[in-house]
Amino acid sequence: MRAVVQRVSRAKVTVGDRITGSIDQGLLVLLGAGAGDTPADLAYTVDKIVNLRIFADEAGKMNRSVIDVGGGVLVVSQFTLYGDVRQGRRPAFTSALEPVAAKALYEDSLVAIRAAGVTRVEAGEFAADMQVELINDGPVTILLDSRKGF
Repeated sequence: MRAVVQRVSRAKVTVGDRITGSIDQGLLVLLGAGAGDTPADLAYTVDKIVNLRIFADEAGKMNRSVIDVGGGVLVVSQFTLYGDVRQGRRPAFTSALEPVAAKALYEDSLVAIRAAGVTRVEAGEFAADMQVELINDGPVTILLDSRKGF
């Protein structure tokens, strides 16, 4: 799995004119599943997301997690994280997990993040054309890959 994790002061996702998820302080997570991803990849990724120490402590150091600060997590499915542009100009998405299995892992991620102790977990809509708005706090943006490709 791949994730782009952004520390935000607020974020929201809309589909058409409907808000599907919104948070104040917390993390916006763009989450993509790759071919061959398993529940172990999901567990690794969720553990990293909820325990990343990227929020400031009393001394101003990045030393607190989203759980520590009582922040929310907004998760948006993002198969384009597996876009391969090494050849040509049009991304190839052959490394992305097929949609039915990817949706299951995406939905499982929401459950797992809640189970890890995040009290506000919001979501986009799988496979929808979404509009994502955010205020990146810092800015702080972290890339995660369960296969440790980067």
